[in-house]
Amino acid sequence: IQRLQSLYDALVPYFSVAEDPAPLYAHGGDWEKAFPTHDFDDDGRVSRLLIRYPAYFTDGEAESRARIEQLLHAKSGRGREYHFDWDEEGNELTVTVLPPLPTDIAAQRFVTSPGETVLGFTDPADVQRTLPLTYGEEQRDVPPVVWRTGIRSTEPHLLIAGNPGSGTTTLVRSIALQALQYGDVVIVEGGGTGEYACLTGRAGVLAVESGLAGALASLEWAANETERRLISANRARQAGHPAPDDTKNPLWILLDRPSALGHFAAADGRNDPQALLQVPLRHGRAAGVTVVIAEQFEDLEAISEAVQQHTRARVALGPASPVQLEAVLGAPPHTTPTREVPPGRGYARLGAGPVLRLQVPATPDPYDDATSETHRRAVLDLLPQRTTPAEADPIPAEAAVAEG
Repeated sequence: IQRLQSLYDALVPYFSVAEDPAPLYAHGGDWEKAFPTHDFDDDGRVSRLLIRYPAYFTDGEAESRARIEQLLHAKSGRGREYHFDWDEEGNELTVTVLPPLPTDIAAQRFVTSPGETVLGFTDPADVQRTLPLTYGEEQRDVPPVVWRTGIRSTEPHLLIAGNPGSGTTTLVRSIALQALQYGDVVIVEGGGTGEYACLTGRAGVLAVESGLAGALASLEWAANETERRLISANRARQAGHPAPDDTKNPLWILLDRPSALGHFAAADGRNDPQALLQVPLRHGRAAGVTVVIAEQFEDLEAISEAVQQHTRARVALGPASPVQLEAVLGAPPHTTPTREVPPGRGYARLGAGPVLRLQVPATPDPYDDATSETHRRAVLDLLPQRTTPAEADPIPAEAAVAEG
């Protein structure tokens, strides 16, 4: 009763006006009419609360809702994630404490169709689909965030934002392993840390570049390949023939931290590598070419206008302010982010859809000494066979033994 009364008193200045002849919220008023439904957890803190508010409250304004959400977050107990469901027609707000998303899901061969990529996993109430887990001791179904690419996709390209250690590279690596099941990939790593060394020399991996010259050459080839596919498919249609087989194989262009290469290019008097993404971004959907870009929050200003315009699928990972999240996703999340989040934890938004909580499957670098044996084996099992001798791709002895 004391907790509910405290919440009620805190909401009085926001949900009352002097002109209201019969205020629902008033100092010393009755909280029972304002909070018809409420649940508590084992610690005596609110876990679910239905709040009624007067019809004159400006619930259609984002700033007004944000003030209420911030107040409820502070008064109900920090350190937990709250979901806010505004019913503007009924003048009701439902506040629910969300359980943490599972962090024990390892990389694996997900049960998906061609053109579907699992970005991670979310809350069961937010999606209408589940996927069975096939790796690990516990077999269970989990709700995925599925990103659809291809000629019928409305958001054919993806932008990932985060801070160092937030899991952006992990997500790119996870996407690469899934893409290799049906197509080819070109990887450009601006950070030059060797995070994608495990993919070098593998079947379907056309290039793994970290230097400026190699990145420019690979992206130029990708742009020309996109044009070739468009011309070849168009000629086949004009002749009444199906599209050639060499235009149907999906091609993925994965860039991790392109801003770093942009700085090197500017210092060397060369064009920004992002300029070579114009054709794949504009015509990639028709040509079966998908672009994925991962960048840090602090360097998002270096992202080109073409990338900003054509990446309608968005992911933001790691700790971030509401302003940063809205800048990346285009809309604020309906939950309160916690201060400390595990790697790979964030939000996803596909086109104009809702903002979803997201936990990326654990897909670490298998050559990293800090990687657990379970996760190392999970990634190694997904790697395609080698197309070059192991001597041409030196790797740590421990990883070589683990890879067999």
